[in-house]
Amino acid sequence: MGQIANKPMSIFDISGRAMAAQLVRLNTTASNLANAGSVAGSEAQAFRSLKPVFRAVTGADGQATVVVDRITQSTASPTKRHDPNHPLADANGDVWEAAVDSASELVEMIETSRQYQNNVQVLQTAKSLTLDTLRIGQ
Repeated sequence: MGQIANKPMSIFDISGRAMAAQLVRLNTTASNLANAGSVAGSEAQAFRSLKPVFRAVTGADGQATVVVDRITQSTASPTKRHDPNHPLADANGDVWEAAVDSASELVEMIETSRQYQNNVQVLQTAKSLTLDTLRIGQ
């Protein structure tokens, strides 16, 4: 696990980092869905789905959160399709369709949006508790 700044993280820092990570996850899923069904003239040029890889980071006080370590490309092979009339077809009349599973990407999008919403709720609760605490002191 990586280390982050030596100062303690607040609940706002932790949830903010988690939300940022989920936003990257949502953007890669949206990119995958946007490229689903796209074709290329060669297997090497065909789009392959992208996935973020997260890494846990721990603060000086032992609190943990997450950052995006990198974006990886799927090793799934594009689907070869014979379509000699397609403008991108190679000499054999083949095109390669993007290696994207739309159904799993939609599930990923739903899960990501729920994770993001959970963090929004954490922030709303923390804000409410902070305001209640300030009111007690008055």
